[in-house]
Amino acid sequence: MSLTFYDFKHAPSPRRIRILLALKNINHKAIEVDMMKAEQLTDAYKAINPECTIPTLKLEDGTTFTNVAAMNAYLEATYPEPSLMGTTALEKAEIAGWQSKIEQELGMAIPNALRNSNPAFKDRALPGPINYPQIPELAERGLTMLSNFMDKLDKHLDGRDYIAANQLSVADIAAVSFIDFTRVVGNKITEKHPHLLKWRTRLKEIDAFTL
Repeated sequence: MSLTFYDFKHAPSPRRIRILLALKNINHKAIEVDMMKAEQLTDAYKAINPECTIPTLKLEDGTTFTNVAAMNAYLEATYPEPSLMGTTALEKAEIAGWQSKIEQELGMAIPNALRNSNPAFKDRALPGPINYPQIPELAERGLTMLSNFMDKLDKHLDGRDYIAANQLSVADIAAVSFIDFTRVVGNKITEKHPHLLKWRTRLKEIDAFTL
């Protein structure tokens, strides 16, 4: 089946699917949508994804998925090897739990910190077709959330190679995509988080995580 993937190489969410596609060695056509030029807000892209978000995954029959959760679920079910969402009930539950935690805490912290402070996002504090004003207090809270989550994840990774279920999973993909992107708000992994640093170094040895 032909797949078309609408990507933007500088954002964390499309990177999550880019890594998954590489790990599963899935053939697809990639189309870059330049968010710096607001191409996601054009009529042409709205016809594909009315939410004006990136990424989008389009199937040969025209079916489109416009959020990462749906793409993960579809691609895992259609291309089950290697498993990135677990195979047993316990593995699936643990991976899903950490995936949710990463998205709710880390995934919320970064856009709050970036979009509510950077002048480039004036009146664009949230992605999508509707403009929302910046709230500076949310930027401060985002940085605090980010710091707290980094501490939490470092402690969790003590004695673990991967975040969940003793396997490389979508939880690792989400975490690395978000954490690498935190450089835009002046954050980076340091010796303060030795377990997190070891985990990130291990993932660098996997080609898909260089994308």
